[in-house]
Amino acid sequence: MRPLPLAVAAAAVMLAAAACSTAPEGLDVEDAAATAADYSYTIPPGAGEAYDRGEPLDILPAELRARVGEVIEIVNQDDRGHLVGPFFVGAGETLRQRFASPGEFIGVCTVHPSGQIVLEVAG
Repeated sequence: MRPLPLAVAAAAVMLAAAACSTAPEGLDVEDAAATAADYSYTIPPGAGEAYDRGEPLDILPAELRARVGEVIEIVNQDDRGHLVGPFFVGAGETLRQRFASPGEFIGVCTVHPSGQIVLEVAG
């Protein structure tokens, strides 16, 4: 039966998206929707298809060093969502977060050739 594995896969993706939409322990962020960004990145249309073809995507740095109070903005113009460390940015969405406390996070990044990103936030 194919519907069950497909349903399980869809549920896993939704749970991963929900889990990744909040920052992990040790990296506090706040919504900064009306604040100018200190760091701004755009995921272009077709990025997901390029990723599927194995083409390296070099959209964000492998290491992002920021300070408490600074804001990161990620504009996703692609037709699918992407993981950027602790953040999930849905298709056609814009994420804007302020770093609220010092911390470090190493996580998956689907828009960098290494496949990961390191976020370091200094006080």
